Amino acid sequence: MIEANANRLVVGSCTPKTHEPVFKSVLESMNIDSSYLEFANIREHSSFVHRQDKEGAQKVAEDALRAAVARAAVLEKILIKEVDITKKALIIGGGVAGLSAGIDLAEEGFEVHLVEKKPTIGGKMAKLDRTFPTDDCSI
Repeated sequence: MIEANANRLVVGSCTPKTHEPVFKSVLESMNIDSSYLEFANIREHSSFVHRQDKEGAQKVAEDALRAAVARAAVLEKILIKEVDITKKALIIGGGVAGLSAGIDLAEEGFEVHLVEKKPTIGGKMAKLDRTFPTDDCSI
């Protein structure tokens, strides 16, 4: 890459979830920002989908690679900025999901503000007499 004066890397393979960290570290070892990496997921988006149609799979893979090269040409460096956070959360809705999120956040040290439009919390759960599978009281 260095000899060719390349400044982008396009990878045609399987999911970036598996291989992206490896290729990012390769770029960083070459003093190229990892923002300049583009993946074409030809396994899941071509090979798997078109198992019975090899010519179709080849065409889809070629199109995906052409698109990845076109995207790579306009990639820009992603600036990473660290900011302080305020450990406060506003949760809208006092149903099961809102209450559960509030408890989880409070356990992580967040100040939690829960807003519910009805006079009681619990959402649909508050309307139930018993819950499955233990047949416990829902309230």
